[in-house]
Amino acid sequence: MRNKHKGMTNIAKSDAELIESYLAGDVHSFEILLGRCQKPLFSYILAVVRDSQLAEDIFQDTFVKVIQSLKLKGYTDEGKFNQFVMRIAHNLIIDHYRGNKRLPVVDVQTDDYDMLSNTSDNEAGIEYSIMEDEVYSDLKKMVALLPDDLREVLYMRIYLDLSFKEIAEITNVSINTALGRMRYAILRLRKMIAENQVTMEI
Repeated sequence: MRNKHKGMTNIAKSDAELIESYLAGDVHSFEILLGRCQKPLFSYILAVVRDSQLAEDIFQDTFVKVIQSLKLKGYTDEGKFNQFVMRIAHNLIIDHYRGNKRLPVVDVQTDDYDMLSNTSDNEAGIEYSIMEDEVYSDLKKMVALLPDDLREVLYMRIYLDLSFKEIAEITNVSINTALGRMRYAILRLRKMIAENQVTMEI
């Protein structure tokens, strides 16, 4: 009965409290942390790498890195734990692509992009919400064809509902770069939809 009560207490704890308990020797606390983020994390990795075995490998490596970082006091309570974990996963994905020399990089330094330089995260969210609604129904069919960096930001924004500020922090870029990638992702999707004559309601 005491162990059951302890488990219920752990579930009610915040991420920071669970980390503190884990570092104090409570392994069950880490299992709860893992349970909270493993599904969206694996879905994110799979959406980017598009290979189930590779996604599983990166998923496992991510939590090895997470454990190492926690034990080395590499986590602070300044942000959400799931953002911390996804940042590690993102870096591992980048490392994998660099090793295979197949990471495409999209140049977003255009006049249209520069116009976003003074746009706030909230304003950008409103500006892009209309375009997001337009492509949502056909997104799953087209998103796999996007370059990796564009597909990643699109997945984070639409499927994980992250803000551009959060996306920028996870992917280690500026908010403007995240905005630029979102813009190019949507433009490319629109082009693919037009070329493939996919029916959309605009």
